[in-house]
Amino acid sequence: MSELIDAVDALVKSEAVLPSPSERRRLREAHGLSQEQVARTLKTRRATFADWEAGKTQPKGERRTAYAYLLGALAKKYPANPHEPVKDTHEAPAPPPTPEAFTGPAPTPEGQTPASAADPAPVKPPRAAAPTKRSTSRRPTKKTAPAADPRFASGPLAVLDGDGSAYCVGGLVLDCPAKTLPALVEWALTDAQLGAPRLHHHGKDADPLIVLTDAAAERLGLPAALEDRRGLRLPEDHKVIKQLTRAKWKLTKRGFGPWPRIYRPAQGGKRQCVQFAILPWGALDARSWSDTDQLPPADIAAVLGSYATRVLTPRGSTAVCGLELMSALRPPTRAVKDDETGTWVSGPNPGSLTAPVDPALPEAPAEHPIVAALYPRHHVRTPDQVIDEEAYDWFRPLTDEECAHGYTHAVGIDVNMAFAAAANRLIIGTGPATHIQNPAFNPKLPGTWLVDLSHIDTDPGLPSPFTPKGTRPTGPAWYSTSTLAYAVELGAQVQPSEAYVRYDNAAYFDPWYARLRDAYIATMADLGVTTGMSEKDFLAAMANHKDVDPGQAAVLSAIKSTVKGGIGKLRERPQGIRHKFGEPWPALQRPTWSPHARAELIGKARTNQHRKLTAWARAGLFPVAILSDCAVYLSHGPSPLDFMPHTPDGKPLPGGFRLGVSPGMVKHEGTRDFLWLAQMIEDEQINPARHIKGDDAPDSGE
Repeated sequence: MSELIDAVDALVKSEAVLPSPSERRRLREAHGLSQEQVARTLKTRRATFADWEAGKTQPKGERRTAYAYLLGALAKKYPANPHEPVKDTHEAPAPPPTPEAFTGPAPTPEGQTPASAADPAPVKPPRAAAPTKRSTSRRPTKKTAPAADPRFASGPLAVLDGDGSAYCVGGLVLDCPAKTLPALVEWALTDAQLGAPRLHHHGKDADPLIVLTDAAAERLGLPAALEDRRGLRLPEDHKVIKQLTRAKWKLTKRGFGPWPRIYRPAQGGKRQCVQFAILPWGALDARSWSDTDQLPPADIAAVLGSYATRVLTPRGSTAVCGLELMSALRPPTRAVKDDETGTWVSGPNPGSLTAPVDPALPEAPAEHPIVAALYPRHHVRTPDQVIDEEAYDWFRPLTDEECAHGYTHAVGIDVNMAFAAAANRLIIGTGPATHIQNPAFNPKLPGTWLVDLSHIDTDPGLPSPFTPKGTRPTGPAWYSTSTLAYAVELGAQVQPSEAYVRYDNAAYFDPWYARLRDAYIATMADLGVTTGMSEKDFLAAMANHKDVDPGQAAVLSAIKSTVKGGIGKLRERPQGIRHKFGEPWPALQRPTWSPHARAELIGKARTNQHRKLTAWARAGLFPVAILSDCAVYLSHGPSPLDFMPHTPDGKPLPGGFRLGVSPGMVKHEGTRDFLWLAQMIEDEQINPARHIKGDDAPDSGE
């Protein structure tokens, strides 16, 4: 009992007085400290500290004492207005009353610093006092900085709950009076002020996104689940569809599914379109978004808002978003002046994928009309008939020396954002292919080349860089420019017998890579993993980074899925059982349907990986298995530092893999014991890289 009394007494004594939330933030920023730095010092999560600083929750015990001591020391160093009272409060001062007719953001109280609209609230904010009559005027519970574009003052999206509360980015809560879907569309386009400015000056502003929780879907008359489990569409005779039809709203060809888009034809150049995400219908796939759809509405808004700010407003699955981001950053068209009429018309945008283009014969999948016209359905095309640019799936038997060496562990390392890194500065064709015979190889000309590389000798302890299975080519085969350029880099003489080359080309993926790289780095920083960390600190931070902030961990997962899914969409195959072999499918009508681009990108990712494998092989280090961007090495310890080669001064071996957070660097993927590895290879003939993490490793994204 005495221990409990002492603990209580210590807790009471530790109730130090804290300044107002605005003063807490002012002092931290005055000293140039980030929330993550202070949270680490106080041994708590960044999201928890953000709540302390905002006044939504309060620290207790020793952390409260330490926080008060920090603020007191900073207050002496950075004195504020001496007339401003210092007080302890559980929430920020309430905003002044907002008139019913006012539809802009509520004013910020004098002396209070607005919080950033790009800093999403990690937990559900307290609701402001409900008005006697529900209206569309905004009543923010957390002050948000004015949006860069006043048209979108409420941010890119809102998560609608069953009581009419619409949770936006930055803790803003709107009152939505709509009780039918047509009324909700009207509200989203008018009073709500939702949306986001375009990412490219030739592009389009992002449409508002309304996310419906289970309760909101029920309120609007939507079923809890879709009966059409195959098509995932609401029947056309459903009452909600009839409501939209009567109100003269239209649906896109994909109908009313988990991600419906509702619109009217643009008038006067003004778009009228709202994107919806229906959570009870599985809009947020757990493979990409973890358990985001199970969070409270405010937390869902924070997660999706962070993704929308750093990547783009979600428009479907992460694969769809990956493809949409390409078009948003490289719009296919732009306004050009017609010399004859003097009017502005739509014209192709240089450097973009501007129109659908037929693939070259070896690039087309088996279902494509040009392939089906030549080969029967079950014909298996040979390497001289079809290009096979895929990620590695390779492993080898253990040698007698390795078995007798006393290795205790198998350690996997995984390349961060490998396919995004490969997209950087990659030249792809933006126009149709030109077929030529006996061409001279040009490494700067993107295309598909038929050439025999079977004569090239590579290290027998490594997979061949020219085939996904790592086996040596046996004769002529089709290769992308990326792969063939690496053969030339290795000193080989290559003489293609024919090629499909693209004289119209550009570094199309550069802005796509840059935006996803920045999103990845920023999200990893929120999870405590930053650039410039030492190898030991990096491994320590990565060991529990997903536990620092589950919401940001979900954003990280979505960003990585956006990369791989977007690349897979470049060669999207037919969807659904209604497709007939040899008939075109909808994806072929997209300018971004480009199997050539996918082949160039994956070929570059694989050869980038082989280049680093070779650098380590020169130091005597050989992998035993590779799957996509994960390589498994034998080790005398469980950590990558137990086997990774370094120079005499302790630096990473030049040209090889390096630990770090940036795309193209590597992280620890998983560790298993040596006997497990031997059993997987020798007894079960299974690639151990697939299970080194403890579960099935992801594929290359298609």
